[in-house]
Amino acid sequence: MGLLQQGKWVDKWYDTKNSGGEFRRQDSRFRSWITANGEAGPNGVQGFKAEKGRYHLYVSLACPWAHRTLIFRALKGLQEYIDVTAVEPIMLENGWELREPLYGFDYAYQLYLKADPNYEGRVTVPILWDKHTQTIVSNESSEIIRMFNTAFNHLTGNHSDYYPEDLRSQIDAVNKRVYDTINNGVYLSGFATTQQAYEKAFKALFESLDWVEDILSKQPYLAGEQLTEADWRLFTTLIRFDAVYFGHFKTNRQQIADYPALSNYVRELYQVAGIAETVNFEHIKTHYYGSHLTINPTGIIPVGPAQDFTKAHNRQSL
Repeated sequence: MGLLQQGKWVDKWYDTKNSGGEFRRQDSRFRSWITANGEAGPNGVQGFKAEKGRYHLYVSLACPWAHRTLIFRALKGLQEYIDVTAVEPIMLENGWELREPLYGFDYAYQLYLKADPNYEGRVTVPILWDKHTQTIVSNESSEIIRMFNTAFNHLTGNHSDYYPEDLRSQIDAVNKRVYDTINNGVYLSGFATTQQAYEKAFKALFESLDWVEDILSKQPYLAGEQLTEADWRLFTTLIRFDAVYFGHFKTNRQQIADYPALSNYVRELYQVAGIAETVNFEHIKTHYYGSHLTINPTGIIPVGPAQDFTKAHNRQSL
C-alpha cells in the first residue's frame, strides 16, 4: 500500500490519523475520456478517439472498482477491442505488482510516472492506458464504465445502454448512497482505527443493505425494471461480501446469503453471460487476506466459505 510523493514511493495509501480514525479515500486524478470521434468528453477537455487495439486496461481481479470495468468490457463486447492485464494478487510495500506487457515495468506506480513524471498521490487500479500517446486516459472506474457503455458502440454494434437518459437521475441517486455506505462502507468499517469510526460505518452499511433488500423485494433492479450501471456497481461489493468483508472487515451482522432478495439478485447477475468469468475468488481472497497485514498479520487465507452462484434464483429471467 502506498503513494507517490516527489517521485518516491511511500509505504502508505490511506489516512486515518487526522480523520478521527475514519478511512479517507483520495479522488482519482486522471479524468480524461474516450469518445467515439475523439471529441471532448464531459470534462470539456479534448477526448481520446475510440479505436480497436489502442487501449490497454490494467485491473486487479480483487478490486471491486476495477471489477466494474471488466464487467462493462464483457457486457459491451469489448474483449477484442481493449486488452487487459491483471496485476498480482498480493500488494505489499511497492504497491500493485505487474508483469508489464508494454514497457517491462514491475509495478503500477511506474506507469503513473511514465504518464506524469511529477505525479504525486495514490496509485490505483483500474488504469486505462493509451498505447498511442503512452499516457493514462483515466483511473476513475465510474467514468471508465460510462466510456465503455457508449464510446465503442459504432465499432461493435452493441447499443445496450446501462445509463439510459430517462433513468439517470434515479441511477445517480442510488449510486451515491451505495457508494458512500456500501461500496466504500465496507472499507470504512475494515480500515477504521477507532471503535467509534467502525461502529458508525457498520451502522450505515447495514442500514443501506436493508434499504436495498427492501427495494429488491418490490422490483427487479435498483432503478426499476431495467438492469443498469447501478446494479453492476453494487454487484462488485456484494459478490465479495461473504467471502471477504464479513470476516476480514468485521461487517458481520449478517451475510448477503441471509438476505432473500439480495442473495437471489447476486446469483442472477452472476449468471449473466460473461460475468462469471470476471469473478476470481482465489485472487480476491489472496489479495485481501494476504495484503492487509495490519488487519490479518498472519497472512492466512481462509479456505471457505462454500458458495455457489450458479444455483437457480427465484427472480425473473434477464
